[in-house]
Amino acid sequence: MQFSVSRRVALMALGSAAMAAAMAQVRDLNDAINKAGRQRMLSQRMVKGWLALGQKLEDIRADRVLGDSMALFERQLAELRAFAPTDGIRNTYDQLDAAWGGLKSALVGAQPSLATAPGLLALDSKVLALAHLGTQQLEQHAGKPVGHLVNLAGRQRMLSQRMAKFQLAMAWKVPVADAAQQIETARAEFVAALDKLAAAPETTAAIQEQIVMARQQWVFYDAALGRGQAPDARNARNVFVASENILQVMDHITGLYARAAS
Repeated sequence: MQFSVSRRVALMALGSAAMAAAMAQVRDLNDAINKAGRQRMLSQRMVKGWLALGQKLEDIRADRVLGDSMALFERQLAELRAFAPTDGIRNTYDQLDAAWGGLKSALVGAQPSLATAPGLLALDSKVLALAHLGTQQLEQHAGKPVGHLVNLAGRQRMLSQRMAKFQLAMAWKVPVADAAQQIETARAEFVAALDKLAAAPETTAAIQEQIVMARQQWVFYDAALGRGQAPDARNARNVFVASENILQVMDHITGLYARAAS
């Protein structure tokens, strides 16, 4: 029996084109950078949800995380393809659409299993690389310093989910040779980027308050991640929950930069 998200995604596919037209579209370049950066995060978050489902961690919440992430990825991809301001950016999103098709099929084609996990992580790497390329291209097209801050803050969302993804892969003993190193690299990049955002002259008092909140959430998340060891089930659940909490704060921060830049 397939897990429940497969039924939700089947309905999503039928209505995705109508949703993209009827719901919010890309307003401007700053909004495009925000949404493009969010695609990077979603590529990691949906795989995190899939890994949690495979290990029966936070089943109800993991199912919702996976299904909601897939629906949002698909909707935003349609918006970004329609908005693409140059042929080069449009080509990137055409490639991302093709890569997304492969990842989506793997996510919903069968029950999560340890045997298929390595292949899934390879597919998600392709989606992440193309989503990052599109974000970089949109930032360069905008050509404004604050666009870089939207990109940088948005990348924090991805890093939060990437660390959790690799930690859950380690918990399940998925054969990923450099999982611990990937976590440490992302950890260092996350902390450095928070400092850079806090020091930016464009960072408003309201954003500074949210950065303080992000640092508070980071204390809990950093502790849950540990240092290179595979977590037990309890710690894996803590990582899942903490990654969702810090994601919420970083998504809000990114939105504040995008609106301030408008």
